[in-house]
Amino acid sequence: MEEELKCPVCGSFYREPIILPCSHNLCQACARNILVQTPDSESPQSRRASGSAVSDYDYLDLDKMSLYSEADSGYGSYGGFASAPTTPCQKSPNGVRVFPPAAPPPPAALAPPPPPRNACLTCPQCHRSLVLDERGLRGFPRNRLLEGVIDRYQQGRAAALRCQLCEKAPKEAAVMCEQCDVFYCDPCRLRCHPPRGPLAKHRLVPPAQGRVSRRLSPRKISTCTDHELENHSMYCVQCKSPVCYQCLEEGKHSSHEVKALGAMWKLHKSQLSQALNGLSDRAKEAKEFLVQLRNMVQQIQVRSAQAEKLPLPSRMSHPLDQISHCTVKLRQTTGLMEYCLEVIKENDPSGFLQISDALIRRVHLTEDQWGKGTLTPRMTTDFDLNLDNAPLLQSIHQLDFVQMKVPAPPILQLEECCTHNNSATLSWKQPPLSTVQVEGYILELDDGNGGQFREVYVGKETMCTVDGLHFNSTYSARVKAFNKSGVSPYSKTLVLQTSEVAWFSFDPASAHADIIFSNDNLTVTCNSYDDRVVLGKTGFSKGLHYWELSIDRYDNHPDPAFGVARIDVLKDAMLGKDDKAWAMYVDNNRSWFMHNNSHTNRTEGGITKGATVGVLLDLTRRTLTFSINEDQQGPVAFENLEGLFFPAVSLNRNVQVRPWSGSLEQGVTFPAGGRGGLAVTLPLCGLLIFFSSVRAGIKCWGNAVFMFRRRCLLILIYVTVSQAVSSG
Repeated sequence: MEEELKCPVCGSFYREPIILPCSHNLCQACARNILVQTPDSESPQSRRASGSAVSDYDYLDLDKMSLYSEADSGYGSYGGFASAPTTPCQKSPNGVRVFPPAAPPPPAALAPPPPPRNACLTCPQCHRSLVLDERGLRGFPRNRLLEGVIDRYQQGRAAALRCQLCEKAPKEAAVMCEQCDVFYCDPCRLRCHPPRGPLAKHRLVPPAQGRVSRRLSPRKISTCTDHELENHSMYCVQCKSPVCYQCLEEGKHSSHEVKALGAMWKLHKSQLSQALNGLSDRAKEAKEFLVQLRNMVQQIQVRSAQAEKLPLPSRMSHPLDQISHCTVKLRQTTGLMEYCLEVIKENDPSGFLQISDALIRRVHLTEDQWGKGTLTPRMTTDFDLNLDNAPLLQSIHQLDFVQMKVPAPPILQLEECCTHNNSATLSWKQPPLSTVQVEGYILELDDGNGGQFREVYVGKETMCTVDGLHFNSTYSARVKAFNKSGVSPYSKTLVLQTSEVAWFSFDPASAHADIIFSNDNLTVTCNSYDDRVVLGKTGFSKGLHYWELSIDRYDNHPDPAFGVARIDVLKDAMLGKDDKAWAMYVDNNRSWFMHNNSHTNRTEGGITKGATVGVLLDLTRRTLTFSINEDQQGPVAFENLEGLFFPAVSLNRNVQVRPWSGSLEQGVTFPAGGRGGLAVTLPLCGLLIFFSSVRAGIKCWGNAVFMFRRRCLLILIYVTVSQAVSSG
């Protein structure tokens, strides 16, 4: 944005900027330096009075005062016309030629009487020549709003205050004169501001205090250029400038459309904001385009290096030039956007409306400049290379080819293949007498329901463990080998049965660091007063699953949460705060269901030490239900559940829990005597009988196995009788 705040003549921040009719700005002192005098007969007004056709941007011979120089890319303003002798000039930091004061005129006795002259000014940016009236530079409005933006920008810079009079490397300022409003270092103060004469009465303050006084000094509100004592109150739509009441009374805008200043201020602010939105989109596209160009350059460099370090192609200069051009253009666009945002912050309606129309046009013009193929690469990453293939052909003719055969089918090693919970490990080898080289193997499994095979592993290893299978499911596995000649036939198909009984414990790898584990990861608590999340090691994606958790410690009435979650759930907040968990949180009196930080179904009844919390995940019906001490807690908590879920708990240091039960794939769960989660397959009918009998009889692991077998037999008899009655 700094480029927007610097004068095109002196290259420094604007001081007392004025607005030219072409909407560009100049320091008042710089405008005074580039003024030239022209005879009345050569003024644009006299030319128009004589009937010469001119345009607003081409003022006849006055354009000779703004001549483009190919040698220095600057603009020269001459003290006369083509017939007048040229005047030596100096060049400003941005290339605009600034002329010293004219030489003193010859004595009156020798020189003819001078013709009447007009003051002319040529804009250094658009080269439009302007003739000043009798008011001179006072006829141009002061850009108070730009002064405010510059003040804020300078105050916001963290750099130390520097002397404003040092010519080369400005030193750090030592004092500031409140009357002169200038920062001085010690040598410049002694040289330019001696403590004697009229300057002795000036008040010198430290630089920091001077910056504060600058910030606190109120900025003047823009006033009418024709009536300096009048504030702007209306806006002329035709003239596109604010006007005062006295201008309206004098009839200068009698036939023009005039609107309220405040309404036009809001309208132009809205239009400028909308224009900035479009320009912002173009700037984002330009940033992405620059990334694309840089990637293209890297690809070209890599390809050139791979092609035996050949020199870069001549077309390489195209993307580099385009990168340089787009970078400069993007910096200018970003500066314009930042400047417009600062302008929108100003609360001076008249000052804003003095420049808003030109700013809106400039934003639209900048946005248009990004179109029409500007963001299209001028070349591709592909380029032609002429390679000498004679040595390669000679080497090919000297090759002695050996025929390679397709590998034999691998042999699955049954003694090393096994299943654990919902994972399966398979091992295979090549036939003992096979001498054909093998490059890799492809392992395939079906979906557990007799469906199509799909690849689960491709590589050189001869052993693979597949995780995330369904419980109580039968999978078929086969493997084949491959090399450059082709793919071998499949091995014999191996049938694998995943566990009917699913054990699970809490997972230290995915838990929050504050979680404390004990009892072989079956008991968890926390060392923080904040809620922390821990997950079970086993995930479920189908079937009916039920587990219970015992509250071993419950102090100070906290509210732990129980439920299920995705593997990437938040670990440093209560379970259910995000959309990756479905939970019930409960205190000593009541409970709530929570998902995505939405609390529902407040239910009376809480927990104490020794209580058990049950979680029933029915992925057949896609529901989740909770219970406390064997009694269902509230209605069905959540519905339409689908995907992979892990048992989950959130607690703080006042709570300690351990699992009592496990999970059933297509069945239900019973207490396992503190040995973690246990899953058994049973028909779903007879479910209530199974629940009541199991919870009543099992007290230890030895009894658990015995009682479980008895109740399974009873349930099978009950199911058989029920089916016979229904069919009869």
